[in-house]
Amino acid sequence: MAVTRTGPSTIRGLRTTLPYSYYSDPSTLASERKRVFGPSWQYAGNTYELPERGSVVPVEINGVPIILTRSDSGDIYALVNVCSHRGSILCDTSMTASVIRCPYHAWTYDLAGNLRRAPRSERESNFDVSEHGLERVALETWGPFIFVSTAAEPGPLAKALGDLPKAVASAGIDVDKLEFHSRARSRLSANWKICVENFLECYHCRVAHLEFSRAIETSPDEYELETAPTYSTQRGPVREGWAGSYNPVGEVPRGQFHVLFPNTAINIMPGQPNLSIGPVLPATVSTTERSLDYFFGPDVPADWIEGMMEFDDRVGREDRPLVESMQLGVTARPDRKGTLFVDSELLISHFNDYLLSALSDAVSA
Repeated sequence: MAVTRTGPSTIRGLRTTLPYSYYSDPSTLASERKRVFGPSWQYAGNTYELPERGSVVPVEINGVPIILTRSDSGDIYALVNVCSHRGSILCDTSMTASVIRCPYHAWTYDLAGNLRRAPRSERESNFDVSEHGLERVALETWGPFIFVSTAAEPGPLAKALGDLPKAVASAGIDVDKLEFHSRARSRLSANWKICVENFLECYHCRVAHLEFSRAIETSPDEYELETAPTYSTQRGPVREGWAGSYNPVGEVPRGQFHVLFPNTAINIMPGQPNLSIGPVLPATVSTTERSLDYFFGPDVPADWIEGMMEFDDRVGREDRPLVESMQLGVTARPDRKGTLFVDSELLISHFNDYLLSALSDAVSA
């Protein structure tokens, strides 16, 4: 379903970018946190981080400190990482524990968030421990992937994912058989939307990613772009004759690169069964934190994994100066807009429409 809607953001039939001020204005970021990130499902980690009963992992979701736990029953919970007594942060490191104990006054909770002990509470005639547990927030999983929403009443994760699981399965990837390998982190001096938009187009690939474009077909007639209500997809077949440390030939016939709105990137490289997934998170209006969790099929050779990850890392390093340079440019000209090619940059237009719809009652387009 292609996005072809026109309107105020077109010039002579071409689409324009978001106003450059959207990439540098702190008030826009504040609105995005409330109206874009707040209602959404956010990738929070994976079940391999919670391997046993008693596992506790602190994370942050849209500025809210969260604890992921695996309780005595084996269930996984997402709890607000704030003591219900006076607001102290409870946990700042991953651990294995039978309870969560506040370091301030020793209020103690089980791993489902129920208050079990509050020193001196017996001296308070109206205190009921059942009324002072930790706040739970919504948590759902897709295979080993954990998603959390801090919205009061989020829709089901399945609705947000749409047909994305089918698209991933069409590549021959069984998410339930994937094994967690490692997590890569990076910090970029660019607005989070610039980083997402860079991911959403391969118009720059033949300029900036020469090895990628030799391994994967990036011509506009072969590189597929597809839009859906809650995500965007790119697909690229393997080019013949590529020779390098990374071998893209195998049971996964083509690359798939998705963005689950607003900010979860999902990559499948051609070759052996693999998938990487992670959020693109605003740290400040001009700084972005990224993480990618890498998963592979159970029988993928270690040397193939090493070659693919080195290849993937090079692509990321090539993108860094591009997004950071763009941040400098748009910050210098906040009153301007840029131009988008309707064909090659379709997915950026689709993403911008999604953002403008979410922000429409808060920020003038």
